[in-house]
Amino acid sequence: SPGVPAARGEPVFDRLEAKMAHAMMSLPATKGFEIGSGFGGTVMRGSTHNDPFVANPVGGKPGDSGRPALGVASNYAGGTLGGISSGAPVYFKIAVKSVSTIGQAQQTSRLTGEAITLEAKGRHDPCVLPRTPPLVEGMAALVLIDAALLQRTRLGGACTTVCDGTRNFDPAHPWGDAANGAANGAANGAPAAKKARK
Repeated sequence: SPGVPAARGEPVFDRLEAKMAHAMMSLPATKGFEIGSGFGGTVMRGSTHNDPFVANPVGGKPGDSGRPALGVASNYAGGTLGGISSGAPVYFKIAVKSVSTIGQAQQTSRLTGEAITLEAKGRHDPCVLPRTPPLVEGMAALVLIDAALLQRTRLGGACTTVCDGTRNFDPAHPWGDAANGAANGAANGAPAAKKARK
């Protein structure tokens, strides 16, 4: 299945998996995050865990604007390589703890150190499970669209919106160039040329 488009993320501080981990660990009750093979990858040999690039069986020729020419043979890294999306599906797991605010009386203390009994009153969810999947999906979508918008600025800002997949985007010629002709520019949203006044 198609994954996140390649080239989203950064190689050091804003690695895609780091941004995803930051987002997921920001959700309430989240206590763990692992991407790809996660902790299981620590017992694998590097030669096995490697996600080598291979010719994409459904891809095009190099330079085609259709599907990418390269894919990955495996996806132990979870859709990223070196902090940047590889074009493979991004997958991760999170661990969510049980709800602590429950009706059962629990011992705690005041700021003064005085021991007291805490008993939660009012409505409290006994389980966060029904709310967790939409929160995770929404947060993941925010991270991915943020990465896509950052990538768009690298390719020429808002002009990248004219690329409809029929050709590779060239920030120097966002409306088409001499080789593609004016028709290509018009097909991709170029403003119509004004006729010269006589």
